Amino acid sequence: MFDYKHIDNDGQNIDLPLGKVVCVGRNYLQHIKELENDIPSEPLLFIKPSTSLAILHRSVVLPKNLGPCHNELEIAVLIKSPLSQASLQVAAQAIWGIGLGLDLTLREVQGRLKKQGQPWERAKAFDLSCPMSQFVAKEKVKDLCNITFSLQVNNSLRQHGNSQAMLFPILELLANISQTFSLLPGDIVMTGTPKGVAALSSDDQLEVELDGHFRVNTTVV
Repeated sequence: MFDYKHIDNDGQNIDLPLGKVVCVGRNYLQHIKELENDIPSEPLLFIKPSTSLAILHRSVVLPKNLGPCHNELEIAVLIKSPLSQASLQVAAQAIWGIGLGLDLTLREVQGRLKKQGQPWERAKAFDLSCPMSQFVAKEKVKDLCNITFSLQVNNSLRQHGNSQAMLFPILELLANISQTFSLLPGDIVMTGTPKGVAALSSDDQLEVELDGHFRVNTTVV
């Protein structure tokens, strides 16, 4: 069940351990508006454990009997060296590469937790809640502030985003996170989702694309 490994764009294992997944909420204005949330004054952070990681191209596994599970496609940043109290320049040097991940979210569970003023982990940190693509080496990504990505569900475009639209850009996020707690080799930072979140269903066919680099086709089970 828990056999996830970081892999590169050629399908080879990346020599980094499994770590935590640090997720950023509400980093795209249109997504904030679609869920009628407040705009944050600083990055909103939560963490998924390493047991949330799954291999995207195999399948996307939905929890059973826990209500709607929504897609949230995000740019994922793989960390290769420790970051603590980092500057933007140091943060840039700590990136191994860029991939895409799904922050699967039990929306009704999350709504209940939010009303009770409780953390979101029961809605977002369950086993296999973070299906992850391969990673493209940072040197092959021309501009971290101009990364285009998309999700199609059953051949219909559901999410389309570009890192230009982030409220907090990638390097700023890494530096900001590192002021509170350290990022370690093998950690992944999920940088927020654009608009287009909706419930997934068994047998949905997904196509995830990092523009100019790769496409991943997978099935929801």
